[in-house]
Amino acid sequence: MTHHDSPPAAVSFPALGTTATLLTTKHRALAEAETILLYELAAIDDACSRFRPDSELSRVNARAGTPVTVSALFAQALTVALRAAELTDGAVDPTVGQAVLAIGYDRTFAAIRPEDATPLPVARPATGWREVTWDPQARKLLLPRGTTLDLGATAKALAADRAAERAARATGGGVLVNLGGDLATAGPAPNGGWSVGVCDDHASTEPGPVVTVTSGALATSGTGVRTWRRAGRTVHHIVDPATGRSTAPHWRTATVAAATCVDANTASTAAIVLGPQAVDWLTRTGLPARLVHIDGTETRLGDWPQAPTSGGHR
Repeated sequence: MTHHDSPPAAVSFPALGTTATLLTTKHRALAEAETILLYELAAIDDACSRFRPDSELSRVNARAGTPVTVSALFAQALTVALRAAELTDGAVDPTVGQAVLAIGYDRTFAAIRPEDATPLPVARPATGWREVTWDPQARKLLLPRGTTLDLGATAKALAADRAAERAARATGGGVLVNLGGDLATAGPAPNGGWSVGVCDDHASTEPGPVVTVTSGALATSGTGVRTWRRAGRTVHHIVDPATGRSTAPHWRTATVAAATCVDANTASTAAIVLGPQAVDWLTRTGLPARLVHIDGTETRLGDWPQAPTSGGHR
């Protein structure tokens, strides 16, 4: 029995510096699905955490300039990140690590001082993903000296995809995994689909538009939540690889639907970095998207549902 007529069973807990939420249509399988999610979260944290000196990422970054052989999960995460860079023409680039450290995002967000008088160092563009030598078959990596990888955006989305797929396969039920706005589904959706509220902050209680997801994934990137101040300037966690600075304020949030959470996250992050150019870029991808400008106006692209308003559609 799938319990498709009753609300999905759910559990939420802190993870990866954000909130993890798991829903499943098979109530009795919630504990099994949660075990799988916890395993995937621990594995991606071991492989890709920037904030742990013992993570594989920290060890790889420490050996920049020397060839290293990496684990299967790290190889998948790196391949995903480099593909994101290629698809976005470098707007999302894993070699942005040094720039992210330079703006002060060198510890978990909860540990960052909201007001820091230390001046920002001179900004330097990212090394550039094309400079990375990577053999996915042999899992051999050579980072240029002085390069720091940051797999943050795509690794979290990859964890959502992996956990949803594995949990659905193990339980035979429909599964939704949401990691702080990176949302993946797998297996049969409940009757009427998954109802997902879209808002600027995943922890917000303010009602936002609700969309129905029957398959695939959704990701929201934004500049309004992870912000702090350095020497009187507001900075945020999404860095433009071309400048090495927080992206210029244009979109408050970008939400994109795609077949996988990795693809949705790649596109939503790219939209924030691309600013006004995001509309043309997203239109070419054909992905449904909702962009909220910093003045609060919305732009809806592709098959994103139109707002029911009396004043016409955007």
